[in-house]
Amino acid sequence: MANVLIVDDDKMMAETLHDMVAKLGHQVILSHRLTDGLCAAKASAVDVVFLDVLLPDGNGVEALPSFRAVPSLPEVIIITAFGSKNNAELAIKNQAWDYIEKPFSMEMIHLSLTRVLQYREAQRQAKPPMVLDRLGIIGSSPQMTYCMEQVAQAAAGEGSVLITGETGTGKELIARAIHANSGRAKANFVTVDCASLPPTIVASALFGHVKGAFTSADNHHEGLIAQADRGTLFLDEVGELPLSVQKTFLRVLQEHRFRPVGGSREMKSDFRVIAATNRDIQGMVSLGHFRRDLFFRLHVFSVSVPPLRQRTGDLKELLTHYLGYFCEQYGVNVKGFSPEFLAVLMSYDWPGNVRELVNVIEVTLAAAQHEPVLFPKHLPPEIRIKTVKFSDSKTTDRPETDLDSGIFEASMDFHTYRREAERKYLLDLMKVYGHCMKDASRISGLSRSRLHALMKLHNISRFS
Repeated sequence: MANVLIVDDDKMMAETLHDMVAKLGHQVILSHRLTDGLCAAKASAVDVVFLDVLLPDGNGVEALPSFRAVPSLPEVIIITAFGSKNNAELAIKNQAWDYIEKPFSMEMIHLSLTRVLQYREAQRQAKPPMVLDRLGIIGSSPQMTYCMEQVAQAAAGEGSVLITGETGTGKELIARAIHANSGRAKANFVTVDCASLPPTIVASALFGHVKGAFTSADNHHEGLIAQADRGTLFLDEVGELPLSVQKTFLRVLQEHRFRPVGGSREMKSDFRVIAATNRDIQGMVSLGHFRRDLFFRLHVFSVSVPPLRQRTGDLKELLTHYLGYFCEQYGVNVKGFSPEFLAVLMSYDWPGNVRELVNVIEVTLAAAQHEPVLFPKHLPPEIRIKTVKFSDSKTTDRPETDLDSGIFEASMDFHTYRREAERKYLLDLMKVYGHCMKDASRISGLSRSRLHALMKLHNISRFS
């Protein structure tokens, strides 16, 4: 017997699903709102969630990761009367078990429920998961847990791996983890930076060359592919590989044979390819900028590395780890951090991902010097300003304007709009730099006298 949660505001449909699931002998919990459904999922050991998309208080597909993250880690079946390609893609990316459009037959629901429960039972009876050497990969959020499951699957196989993710997410670290946990761990991990390979030496760098192959070839040179024999060849930023090289490399990937530049004999190398890119490689294939056959060769296994903004649950763990690391490097006592400090980090969107976070932590420690606890004031100004700009501006005693709400009214004349924008900028500036007018002047680019005059005009105090 399983615990099944149904979240659907269509009461007739919800009752029909309830009756069908109950007749199969399962416990059923019924919710008509997203928030109630999430509360129910957190309070009970739910196995499966039937989740509608358009609910009175939110979008089911967007909330899917929250349901997947509750302690019982339920599988989620999306049901919707408003199916769309975008919603379907987002549901699958967020690990939905199934995506079913209304109207549907009860047989379809029955089959999907049966399969997902069979899967969960098989998971319970399966052998313990592979213990991974994470090589310093930090994070236990549902998003990173799923990513590490993909790493384990790739490490257990021998096929090529394509790692996708934004800049700074740690794709090379993921590639090294796959290598370190594979049967090739004792051999070389050879990196090819496809973005920095000059077209004139690509062939020589990959395949090597013999003495006298060209003017400056004074000695025999072993290429990167030969160095990766019995190990792993990591193609970093593979989307930058020139089309002229892609065709040649495809054959090498298929045959594992290559000929050094200027050589007369082919050589063999038993290497495994792991490729990584921050580009939309499938879009490049559609536009003819990347070979379709090479893409499929590289895409035997896939690992998607989530951006930091999608796994903010890992921020505290990352912060604690890198604080300890840098404090040890600098020979200072380990510092603590205030709740407000963590709150600012949580509200920032981290366009540079973990790489940016690491840089920010190092800069912040330098700013704090010997102070034992980190506060928001220690953070770089650009981080603080950006988080202030996106905070709730309703704390002032003036009425909310269209500028605050993000709604632009054509009826607002230019001078009024500029005055409101100017006032909001000054309020944000004072929230961060009200304690130091010298810094406020430097950041704003205004002279201190001009800054004081504008504050007086808008009736703003230094600590607004």
